[in-house]
Amino acid sequence: MELSLYHLVREPKIKNPDASGKSPLLLLLHGYGSNEEDLFSFANELPEEYFIVSARAPFDMMYGSYAWYAINFDADENKFSDLGQARASRDIISGFIDELIEKYPIDKEDVTLIGFSQGCILSYAVAVSYPEKIRRVVAMSGYFNPEIAVDDYLENDFSKLKIFASHGSVDQVVPVEWARKAEPYLKTIGIDIVYKEYPVGHGVAPQNFFDFRNWLNNTKQ
Repeated sequence: MELSLYHLVREPKIKNPDASGKSPLLLLLHGYGSNEEDLFSFANELPEEYFIVSARAPFDMMYGSYAWYAINFDADENKFSDLGQARASRDIISGFIDELIEKYPIDKEDVTLIGFSQGCILSYAVAVSYPEKIRRVVAMSGYFNPEIAVDDYLENDFSKLKIFASHGSVDQVVPVEWARKAEPYLKTIGIDIVYKEYPVGHGVAPQNFFDFRNWLNNTKQ
């Protein structure tokens, strides 16, 4: 079957020993202007029991660059996001998860999103919009934007959702002040969230990587 998003796959190196034979999924969502190769570069450093899929965003910016939604500038250099495209990508990702579960031996009860920058923003939006599909989120170098979530997301049950959020304290692309708002807000709506900062810019520090990998291992149950 042809899936809605182009993607790369790393099959689990350790198969699930139970009768189902299905493995947990890590779905990697890259940032604006990047592609599926970016986050996939550290796939071999992630826990071996996971089925890892790195998806390419749907909007082609040419020259191997892709986006989950357009970012535009007005005459005063103010930046704004195409929320219509962002919401479309939110639902493309949700549907893509269903396609992956149908095509590959993936445990639909154990899906984790790992998003960086724009991929982080989409990961938040998918998780709060469809928490029945998402067990965990690793949200790096982005922020929570309620305008991208479904209108009635506050009516959802978040009791099984866990989030590890992180940001660079000297990020020049996405202000750390934006990222800091996620933890207190998401806690008020009942989401289990951990937030950490690292003394870096717009990127993933080695300690950040080790911390979220340990968090994945510690939240298996």
